[in-house]
Amino acid sequence: MTAGSADRAGDAPGRIFDELLVMQVCLGDRRAGERLAARWHPRLMRTARRLLGEEELALGAVQDAWVSILKGIGTLRDPARFAPWAFGILRRRCADAIRRAGTRRQREAQAEPPERAENPRAEDGLALRQAFAALPAGQRLAAHLFYVEGLTLGEIAIAADIPPGTAKSRLFHARLRLKAALKGEE
Repeated sequence: MTAGSADRAGDAPGRIFDELLVMQVCLGDRRAGERLAARWHPRLMRTARRLLGEEELALGAVQDAWVSILKGIGTLRDPARFAPWAFGILRRRCADAIRRAGTRRQREAQAEPPERAENPRAEDGLALRQAFAALPAGQRLAAHLFYVEGLTLGEIAIAADIPPGTAKSRLFHARLRLKAALKGEE
């Protein structure tokens, strides 16, 4: 059993609580909406930061995602599918943010000097961030949702709006690229 699968199995009470919150939000419970947002906002921000690379863009994408989530939560047929549904909305809002930012984002990214690490552990973190950033967008999303957010392959497929086989393939290739990058082979 991998660490990611242990996290998914151990979070059953959290998923059940999320389902309850979703049902209460659908019934108009405003406090349940606030609790759902408090539980999920950090995860959505972490994902948006990973996908967009900029705090300001990530914050805007997550805010847009929450507007869409709260407006559309009544259309969610299965409260147990909240996580992939919410990440799917976030993925689309991140794509919108990338389109809006366009060339401005690319110019700023090229102008920024690389971060300097002060200790070996910081160097490892920097190497991992750089390895993730070098992944193609689809592989980066799949790897982030699996390793960081603990989603299953089926949930990743729903969040990314791709077939499960494609999600598995993207995760496989992301693993290979991450291993190669971290070993210094790329």
